[in-house]
Amino acid sequence: MRTLAIYSNKGGVGKTATAVNLSYLAAQAGVKTLICDLDPQSSATYYFRIKPKLNYGPKGFIKGGEKINKAIKGTDYKDLDLLPADFTLRHLEAAIYKFKHPKERLKKIIKLFEAEYDLIIFDCPVTISILADNIFHASEFILVPLIPTTLSVRTYRQLLAFCRKNNYDTGKIYAFFSMVDRRKNMHMELMAKMVKEYDGVLRSLIPYLSQIERMGIDRRPVAASAPESVASKAYRNLWVKFQKTALANKRF
Repeated sequence: MRTLAIYSNKGGVGKTATAVNLSYLAAQAGVKTLICDLDPQSSATYYFRIKPKLNYGPKGFIKGGEKINKAIKGTDYKDLDLLPADFTLRHLEAAIYKFKHPKERLKKIIKLFEAEYDLIIFDCPVTISILADNIFHASEFILVPLIPTTLSVRTYRQLLAFCRKNNYDTGKIYAFFSMVDRRKNMHMELMAKMVKEYDGVLRSLIPYLSQIERMGIDRRPVAASAPESVASKAYRNLWVKFQKTALANKRF
């Protein structure tokens, strides 16, 4: 079982749209996939037309066990399931601290799914605290949406510095460009600079497009609602590029 976190310590960079589309593309390729919504805003849950309700709450989530397994919902797509979120997950970090080895709780929880799924994708909220520690421990790969702006680049550098300081493997962190406007010189210049500066920055980008914004209306992955669109092709390119780069010599 592979684990992939769509993570950023900056908000509004396209994490959920990426998690939703990549999970759909993986499932379409026959990879048995679970998308785990860790965000109390439950946007991934909303996109898949599933009710944002957790009967067990944050304490039950972090405890793990059969309650988590029973909470999983099937989506409208073959080989793609969802572990939904709701607003009670805003208390998740407080619940984590009540357990021994709090940084490894998420990793322990997902062991329940090893026999059932080939891939787990975490849709992560903005965090750089104990939940981030859990995400880093539980994820084999971390994919970071990176808007080509000064502040987004700054937070990416902060993330790498945090991981080095805390002895997390930065080699499993990959970034790609999100919400790109090719008409802006700054976007083009920053992308060129980042590709040269960091080995983990993929040569792949998601344009700033209304097709992606419409996901909130259509409540479907753009790769499903408009499979031949520019946006869909961009996510397919990202998924292929990520697999070739990060999963070289590894099979699902």
